[in-house]
Order: sequence, then C-alpha cells, then structure tokens
Amino acid sequence: MKCSGHIASSGEMVEIQFDAAITHVDPLLGGESGDWLAPGFIDLQVNGFAGVDYNSPTASHEEIARSLRAIFSTGVTRFFPTVITGAPDAMAGALRNLADARESLEDGLAMEAFHVEGPHISPEDGPRGAHPAKWVRPPSIEEFHRWQDAARGHVRLVTLSPEWPGAPKYIETLAGEGVVTSIGHTRATSQQIRDAVSAGATLSTHLGNGGHAMLPKFPNYIWDQLAEDRLAASFIADGIHLDEAFFKTAIRAKGVERAILVTDAVMPALCEPGFFRLGEVEVELTEAGRVQLRGGTRLAGSSLRMDQAIHYVMRVLGLSLTEAIAMASANPARIGRIASRRRGLAPGERADIVRFSLDEGRIRVLETYLSGRRVF
Repeated sequence: MKCSGHIASSGEMVEIQFDAAITHVDPLLGGESGDWLAPGFIDLQVNGFAGVDYNSPTASHEEIARSLRAIFSTGVTRFFPTVITGAPDAMAGALRNLADARESLEDGLAMEAFHVEGPHISPEDGPRGAHPAKWVRPPSIEEFHRWQDAARGHVRLVTLSPEWPGAPKYIETLAGEGVVTSIGHTRATSQQIRDAVSAGATLSTHLGNGGHAMLPKFPNYIWDQLAEDRLAASFIADGIHLDEAFFKTAIRAKGVERAILVTDAVMPALCEPGFFRLGEVEVELTEAGRVQLRGGTRLAGSSLRMDQAIHYVMRVLGLSLTEAIAMASANPARIGRIASRRRGLAPGERADIVRFSLDEGRIRVLETYLSGRRVF
C-alpha cells in the first residue's frame, strides 16, 4: 500500500509505503497533492461513541464495531475505552465485554488498552463530577487485579484521587505492573499530590475539570498539578469544558510536549440532540453540543470528536498544525505507553495513518488506515 501528501510535522511532500508497518517514506519532488498525512490520532479517554456505551456490560459487539467505524471517521486509530465509577460487578462486566470485543472484532485492536476512571475518586460534590456517589470507594489492589483478570491484562490507565489513605502504595504497585496512574476528580492537598507523583503518577486527567466551582487562590490542586513538571496533562478541547484563558495558561505551564488531547466522549457523541441514559445516569445532549445531567447543568462527558479538538487548539489557542497533531498522536502514544507509535510517520512504526485536507484550519478526514488496512 502507498499514499502521498504533506507530512503534518514538516510540510514535506512524501510517499509512504506500508503493509502492517511503514516500510518507506520517500520525498517527492514537484508533488501537487494538497492533502496532509499524519500518524493516526490517539484518544486515551472514550467512554462511548455513536450511541454505544462502553460502560454497559451488555453492549453488543455489533454495536461496538459500528462505533469503531464512526471513530475512524474522525482520524482516530487507537483509543482507550474508558470505564467509570460503578458497581464492582458492572465495572468488571464492562471490561470483560470490551476485552471479548477487542479479541473478536476485525477492528478490535483499535481498542489499544483500557482506562478505568474511578471509582477511587473524591466523594465530594464538585470533584466527583457526574460519577455516582454511592459507588465511590477507596483504592483496592484486589479490585484492580479483578479488573485486570476481566480485561485480560489490558487495563493500562487508572484515574484516581490521591486523597485516599494508602493511595501512594496503590500507585506504586500499579506503576510496577506497567500501568499508568493519573490524578483526577480530586480534592487532594499539595502534599498528597507530591506523594502521588513520587509514587509514580505521571498524568493529570482532563485537568481543569472534575473540581470545585470555587477554590482558594492558593494553594489549590489545579496550581499544584500545573506546577508539577513530572505530570503530563490531558485536556478536553471543545470550548465547553475549559475557559479559553485557563487553557492557554495551562498549555504554557505544561508545554506542548506534556499536553495531550482527549475527547472524554460519551455515548451521545455523533448523535442527534436528545435524552440518553449512561448506566445509572440520565443525561441530555443539547443543541449546543453539551452533554449534561438531565435537569441540570453539570457536565457528564462530551460529544467531542478528535478532529474538532485539533481544529479548536489551532484556532483558539494559536497552536501550529505540528503542535496540535503531536498532542493527538505522539504525546498520547508516549504517555499511554503505546508501542511503535512514538516516532511519527517513520519506517518500522505501525501503519496507523490519517490523510486529511485543511479548510481554513478545519480538518476533513479523507482516509484512515489501521495497521496498514484502510478502515475509513
């Protein structure tokens, strides 16, 4: 297989030859294509998509396959299905169902690994977000191993709050098993955050969200995470979850190299506005694209697409195409420990490729390849 276009990281016109992996990247002289090429996008936080809830233990494999095809249309080739706070049996059942789908579906390996967000988060209103309060509980190594058994070893990212006693030991244990631990939905103190990072936490989950509406000027857990150079951070770039001034400041604090884009998409993403049920929670997708608790204003995930997130950070934050693409490909590959996806469009890397056009900075995905196979 081969495709040609301008590499997003350099603007150079090339022809890429590939099978399951990239074999050659050759410069082209006098090429006329106005298309662009980039590594397939990576999303480390997807709760559901196109009407499919990944938190449901009964989501059919046929429906999961359909949601994968919808995700490919946004340029994403690898993602972490995300299971949030719930009853122990329901969480394990969702992970088991996703692991079965990953093994049985033709495109299943696009589900690179799994992200468990909660249940070891803050029980307080505000930091807890839309997670159901009755299922919040302290960290448990035994429960983590039950998740891994259900997921056949594919849990690779766990979001928790380090405010719980015993959190550093929990983080240290998971890090020793090759699992990324991330701080999120927290009201942790400065010392608790320092202890979590020293124990092995390396990421902040959707920084700026999952917190109190009002915080002290300082210290507070947002500043503590922004100032911690050992923490990368994920951001939801939809113009809804984050204030523009905060987002600009956060990127300057972290640097593009320590920032990643996530969608935090939920089942209503790519659906018409209306009412939906996410597990035990009833939500509404509004005309403005907000996913919020029914009858309220609290956000419950997003309807964001990754191609839209890239456009947003270019248009609103003034980032270059190279920087925006890195936040959606190389950076999450490194932070999420995704093999053969960290060097961009280079020989030997997986042939996860997206070809797209640019219209006033807006990305229009033309083709998506997963391990050399065209999936969109």
